[in-house]
Amino acid sequence: MKLRCAILDDYQQAALQLADWPSLKDKVDVKVFTEHIDDEDEVVEAIQDCEMVVIMRERTPFRKSLLDRLPELKLLVTTGMRNASIDLAAAASHGVVVCGTAGKSEPTTELTWALILGLARNITSEYNALRANGPWQSTLGMDLGGKKLGLLGLGKIGSRVARIGQAFGMEVTAWSQNLTKERTEELGVQLASSKEELLETSDFVSIHLVLSERTQGLIGADELRRMRPTSYLINTSRAPIIDQLALIEALQNNWIAGAGIDVYETEPLPKDNIFRKLPNVLTTPHLGYVSQGNYEIFYRDAVEDIHAFLNGAPIRTLG
Repeated sequence: MKLRCAILDDYQQAALQLADWPSLKDKVDVKVFTEHIDDEDEVVEAIQDCEMVVIMRERTPFRKSLLDRLPELKLLVTTGMRNASIDLAAAASHGVVVCGTAGKSEPTTELTWALILGLARNITSEYNALRANGPWQSTLGMDLGGKKLGLLGLGKIGSRVARIGQAFGMEVTAWSQNLTKERTEELGVQLASSKEELLETSDFVSIHLVLSERTQGLIGADELRRMRPTSYLINTSRAPIIDQLALIEALQNNWIAGAGIDVYETEPLPKDNIFRKLPNVLTTPHLGYVSQGNYEIFYRDAVEDIHAFLNGAPIRTLG
């Protein structure tokens, strides 16, 4: 009898096209869900007979309450090697093996710069005006050369963002709790003396930190008030790093010039969410990791994870 595998949240209907799923056909039946299922009862109803589930990053949380209700589940594969929405302890207690995949940092880096450039050159408003036969050249764009780019986090993605900023002729500074002068000097980046200094002196602030107890709420009302009224905040990391109510207040009251946002506390973003309507926000639907190359790696590795599990030697295990 074949095992059953569910692929969740395949919004683009890409999973089956990007990996060798037919190599599993003799042992595994695969079913794909292209729409997000938000309600836990509905998730259970959809996948309760599945021994294997493949999930995309943090789209569908696998908390203890859900894992308790999936007695057939034996293998959970997440794209990426880190997923804060999986209760690894609960998975282990139920004998569920959790595996990850490789991935690329370039797509998030590139989207970060799409947001920065979109804000700096007023791309959205100019595009909308052009399409609506409105005014020709109604805004003045911001020159990036000579401006200061402040990075909260200088890891894989932050360091790539830094190099591109330098190519634009920007002065790049960085700060995080454990960032050292040796690391910043290695990259030709200035180490900010504090988070506050970075916020007060930067024209663009871009967040590239992992969500943790230390970083949750790292940017609140006090921090946003320290930023310049001409500066922009970019978040392609995780929404809870910024106090969302404080960010809304900052944007509504023009404490800052605007924001580029790719991540939200609730995803998909509710249709009545104010981030869909604020005029000084450039929003994208969590596209940071959504690229052809990344998905090819994600689903290739997911198939490899399943083969390894079936062979009794799981790979890329988490927990």
